[in-house]
Amino acid sequence: SRAYSLVDSSQVSTFLISILLIVYGSFRSLNMDFENQDKEKDNSSASGSFNGNSTNNSIQTIDSTQALFLPIGASVSLLVMFFFFDSVQVVFTICTAVLATIAFAFLLLPMCQYLTRPCSPQNKISFGCCGRFTAAELLSFSLSIMLVLIWVLTGHWLLMDALAMGLCVAMIAFVRLPSLKVSCLLLSGLLIYDVFWVFFSAYIFNSNVMVKVATQPADNPLDVLSRKLHLGPNVGRDVPRLSLPGKLVFPSSTGSHFSMLGIGDIVMPGLLLCFVLRYDNYKKQASSDSCGAPGPGNISGRMQKVSYFHCTLIGYFVGLLTATVASRIHRAAQPALLYLVPFTLLPLLTMAYLKGDLRRMWSEPFHSKSSSSRFLEV
Repeated sequence: SRAYSLVDSSQVSTFLISILLIVYGSFRSLNMDFENQDKEKDNSSASGSFNGNSTNNSIQTIDSTQALFLPIGASVSLLVMFFFFDSVQVVFTICTAVLATIAFAFLLLPMCQYLTRPCSPQNKISFGCCGRFTAAELLSFSLSIMLVLIWVLTGHWLLMDALAMGLCVAMIAFVRLPSLKVSCLLLSGLLIYDVFWVFFSAYIFNSNVMVKVATQPADNPLDVLSRKLHLGPNVGRDVPRLSLPGKLVFPSSTGSHFSMLGIGDIVMPGLLLCFVLRYDNYKKQASSDSCGAPGPGNISGRMQKVSYFHCTLIGYFVGLLTATVASRIHRAAQPALLYLVPFTLLPLLTMAYLKGDLRRMWSEPFHSKSSSSRFLEV
């Protein structure tokens, strides 16, 4: 009963959904890498030459400078939302809705591809200057627009969660961490950012800036449009205020409260898990190319079989559980990254050191040796 009082149904839902989003987003990212490799091979066979440096333009890789300045940019954005929310809330709501529409369409795309495969070829339909799209892409985008419109009309928390899930998966899939060094810089900076704005912002601004921005509802754009155009009291005035999809919320079994987890607490550790999944796959391919060469002699075979992805995922679960228990004990909002970052980074660094991969993962984890150096080693 003591354990149940600390972790209720809303927290269990948060655990399961956040882990599923990270796993799904990481494998979508890995699948995108496979698709890009296949396209590069097809282009190289068609042109007769291979360009190994070609990448997908839609994928954004974070470098060391961006990792250092991202917490500063996030702090500035947080202050803008704290002081000028009433002035920018409509613009921010519209921009968030547009991004959520695209992200949720990306989330639905595999399901739509599965549904349209038997009855429709994968040929792209041209829409002039808008581009060319498959039937699955058009179906997923249409369903996403429909869901966003229903969310704007009803403001239901479940629809907001669906849009937040799409944002989480899209950011994990399209953003890359190139090395363990950049991962440590980014997560350490965001840990300091999260701790400061949750624990210490009240001493400066007389209010918990993080909690206030995360929980503050925005005016519905339909209501604002109705008032601006003087459409009358019965047109667009009965729509609810919108809680923006920057978080996941789940009600408890009694309905007395909601459990809340910011999407940054899913996306940022998710980027690390996506990185280690790509490294696990890269290491597996490298070991198969080298005819299954054994690992370092001081590591047991059982240890070698444990993947970095599984180790880091377990650390994420333990960190999330610790953050939840701490919030229930202290009865106050907790910076989740304070628990998630150590529980994910420290086991990863320890395992990488024991396996002998720490130096490689730190700087150039995906750098292939040239064939000449491989011949010299032989």
